[in-house]
Amino acid sequence: ATELVGKRWRGQMGVVCATSAMLGFLTLPAIGYFNRGESWRILYLWISIPTIAYSVLVFFYVHESPRWLLVRGRKEEAISTLKAISPTNDKTMNLITALSNAPILEQESGNVDTFAAFRILFQRKWAVRRLSILLFMVCGIGTVYYGMPLNLGNLSFNLYLSVTLNALSEIPASVIISLIVDRFNRKSLMLFFNVLSGICSILCVVKGKVFTRIQIGLELVAFCSSCTAYTLAHIYCIELFPTSVRNSVLSLTRQSVVFGGVFSPVLVAAGRRNDFLSFGIFGLVVILCGSFVVLLPESKGKKLCDTMDEEEESKGSPCA
Repeated sequence: ATELVGKRWRGQMGVVCATSAMLGFLTLPAIGYFNRGESWRILYLWISIPTIAYSVLVFFYVHESPRWLLVRGRKEEAISTLKAISPTNDKTMNLITALSNAPILEQESGNVDTFAAFRILFQRKWAVRRLSILLFMVCGIGTVYYGMPLNLGNLSFNLYLSVTLNALSEIPASVIISLIVDRFNRKSLMLFFNVLSGICSILCVVKGKVFTRIQIGLELVAFCSSCTAYTLAHIYCIELFPTSVRNSVLSLTRQSVVFGGVFSPVLVAAGRRNDFLSFGIFGLVVILCGSFVVLLPESKGKKLCDTMDEEEESKGSPCA
């Protein structure tokens, strides 16, 4: 989706996608509440039907990325897509004319098999380094992002209400990121929200009458911060890698987030005996993993590249 808009709207488009995911999350407590006592098969059915409908809508109404089509050598389809999504004016016509006369990117457009992007990616040391750091960082975010909602059962609070509040907390996360995504550097924001999430999560371990009353508030801040970091991580990932490997890197990033969530149920179960084994570990993990963002280059305002060679040429420039 971010490849369909210009640099000015790239961050905002990422926020829109994250907000849509939040709305989907918000429907879950409602589905669970109205199906209390039903089989898990019924819950699966209610969740699957909207998913099928959304997939059909995406297939018929969402355009393919012109950047991706150009990298794959499908120039005519890219031009057709640009005509469909762009306003008819002199600027658009000049761009289409330039693309029509431009040579096809032969270096990477010919490699279209399933594992071509991974071969291209792992041939460059800088790309492997960026990817390794990014995957480690988002794995920690995933532990909190999936672990916090699961751990709500360990709090002395109404479960349905707490899940609803967690879903609603993604609204301020989307608002916050839409306001600041174009004002501050990606690295600074990632580091801030990861550390904030970790500190609030660790504070949830503290016992006592006062802290027990505000525990749900700390949990909401920790989850909201992890949601913001999660959205930023995807925007950051898009800007760090060129079009030829961007889809593959995004898939790996998503899998790393889910992999971090794999450990969450184990920690939640252990947290029933000791809060530190859930909230405490969540906080330490997200701070540790999030701190590795300092090893990545800044990408705010950077021009999106299409090939690995273009990305290498942009390294060292003011916007790289």
